Formats: sequence, C-alpha cells, structure tokens
Amino acid sequence: MKFLVVDDSSTMRRIIKNTLQRIGYTDLAEAEHGKDALEKMDGIDIILTDWNMPEMDGLEFVKTVRTTNKTIPILMVTTNAAKDDIVDALKNGVNNYIVKPFTPETLKEKVESVLK
Repeated sequence: MKFLVVDDSSTMRRIIKNTLQRIGYTDLAEAEHGKDALEKMDGIDIILTDWNMPEMDGLEFVKTVRTTNKTIPILMVTTNAAKDDIVDALKNGVNNYIVKPFTPETLKEKVESVLK
C-alpha cells in the first residue's frame, strides 16, 4: 500500500509520514503541492492532501485526480473545518477529511475508513 502525502509544510509531511509509519504503513511518497503530486502519482494507492498550498491547492488537485482516477481513496487534511468547505471537498471526490491538529488515533481511524 503506497501513500502520497501532499502538503506545502515539510513539518506537516514529516508528522503525517511518521504517524503512518507508527501505525504500520511504510511505503510513503511526498509532494509539496498539487502540481508536484501529479508527477508522483504512479503506483499510489491512497492520497493524503492538504487543502491550502501554493502552485495547485488541494481541491484543484483532487478535481484533477478525479478526471482520471475515480477510485483512489483521498483524505483531505485541513485547518479549515467550515461545513461548506467540507461539503465542497466531498462533492469533488474527497473520501474523508481530517482537521488539523489531529491525533495519531484520528489519522489511523480515517485511513482505515477509506481503505475499507
């Protein structure tokens, strides 16, 4: 199972990757923004993406991914918990979302829920 962690913050990417490794997922790739992530999609099984990023934000990235891949699980990781934004993300193909800051248990639950 190969994960792609997309976030413009290297610290947040490291936190997510370390948490994933602690819960047993070790095949991890990372990208700084949506455009970078699109170039790294080969062999990816699940995506965790931030919403607010330069170059291409998370929502545009999700929309682009969904034009060619309707089934890959996508988790949106965001500081923005506004209901309208969450609904918009879900309508555009996000399978679930995590609000920052989050616990390792929350990340594990959300990952497992989209992999079922």
